[in-house]
Amino acid sequence: MSDMIPAPKGATRLHVIVGDPIAQVRSPAGVSAAFAARGHDGILVPVQVAPVDLPDFLSVATRLKNLDGIVVTIPHKFACYQACASATARAHFLRTVNLMRRRPDGAWHGDMVDGLGFVGAARAKGINPAGMRALLVGAGGAGSAIALELVEAGVRELAIHDSATERRDTLVGQLDRLGKASVRIGSADPAGFDFVANATPAGMKDGDPLPVDVARLAPSAYCGCVITKPEVSPFIAAARRIGCVTGTGTDMYQQHQSIMVDFLLGTDEA
Repeated sequence: MSDMIPAPKGATRLHVIVGDPIAQVRSPAGVSAAFAARGHDGILVPVQVAPVDLPDFLSVATRLKNLDGIVVTIPHKFACYQACASATARAHFLRTVNLMRRRPDGAWHGDMVDGLGFVGAARAKGINPAGMRALLVGAGGAGSAIALELVEAGVRELAIHDSATERRDTLVGQLDRLGKASVRIGSADPAGFDFVANATPAGMKDGDPLPVDVARLAPSAYCGCVITKPEVSPFIAAARRIGCVTGTGTDMYQQHQSIMVDFLLGTDEA
């Protein structure tokens, strides 16, 4: 146990991060340390739950009196939205959550902050997406949140590529109707784009194909990735060899850890 994280006691408030797989997540120690730094007696622990078991897990979780919050990762973000009695406007728009906190009545309130972390990581590297042409690969839970945040950040154009064509087309139409940017169907060709985002698991396993044709990347393009394990995904490694400014999944996580803790402790005013 880190010196920054007190040993749990009987009164310690519990938060869990749920996913399948779960070994790749890096949140537990950092969030637990952040709780301690804020004087909150709480911990975050990983829980692996298969999709078929998620309804049973949520049923039990709702009845655990010392469980205050749930962090949601692959592949449960859409299903967990359905379990929330209330949510932020962005979570409702996307119909997905990556955070859930206990309401006073015992039900769950949700939010989706993946987009804030991803775009925050780019800004921390000196990249302002406003006016850029952006390509996003992956229209799942994290991808949809990143897409919305890129539109809100003022990109001129957003192209979305996903092999799940129905999910992709739904997101394209939904974002295009906002009228804030030109949103269209994209491909794995990143040529001509200033901002390229990988929001898929491609690269977590040996032998995974790269999410885009890296030979077509411009050295001036910013490349970001949601993957935290390996810390430098094959896509990011290839982009760095070309000379691109890059952001890793760990960079993304570091940006949204404080947002996550604010939400779980109810200090976000959401």
